[in-house]
Amino acid sequence: MNHYNIAKEEMAFYGGDCTSLQNLLAIIIGPKATSEVTGKLASLGIRELATLSKEDLLKFDGVGELTATRITTAFELGKQLLSYKNKDVEIIRSPEDAAKLFEDLSIHNQEHFVAIYLNTKNHVLKKKTITIGSLNASIVHPREVYSEAIKIGAASVVVAHNHPSGDTYPSREDIDVTRRLSEAGKIMGIDLLDHIVIGQGNFTSLKEKGYC
Repeated sequence: MNHYNIAKEEMAFYGGDCTSLQNLLAIIIGPKATSEVTGKLASLGIRELATLSKEDLLKFDGVGELTATRITTAFELGKQLLSYKNKDVEIIRSPEDAAKLFEDLSIHNQEHFVAIYLNTKNHVLKKKTITIGSLNASIVHPREVYSEAIKIGAASVVVAHNHPSGDTYPSREDIDVTRRLSEAGKIMGIDLLDHIVIGQGNFTSLKEKGYC
């Protein structure tokens, strides 16, 4: 029995939640899947694998055009599903509401800093990625966050970034950035409602911690 058939049997018996990443990849690739190829890809971990482009995948021995296309398409479908699930969150009433809109940050293995802009009734107007990279006050400057708010007439802002480690405990840099944005927002009359740190299935609200 080839790798593909073994993987299908595992999924049929145990369900998708209990099927290994290597065997899920074998099912996506199809009957030509080999344990060598799926093993190499699975060793990267799902978060890193999700960030790879088709060109990146083609650099692996044994990965052809069709295989690379199938894998990137599968991850794109997952991203779109996550986005679709959160479209019903149009008003932010709590940190939980805000965190749902930033769930997609959990897939990244590099820090992404993102802002959501709201009107006076806390309806979502726009979501924008501000910067990608390690978070510090020199990279996340208030003008980068609030210039967009002024442009679209937003009344308030919620920002978030991910911790690739999965630990959402706020760092000193997280706190410094939050206080700087909060102070700038007060001067400009645009409230910083919260700063959410996203982990793996969990989050921390810096508003609830008293930092904004």
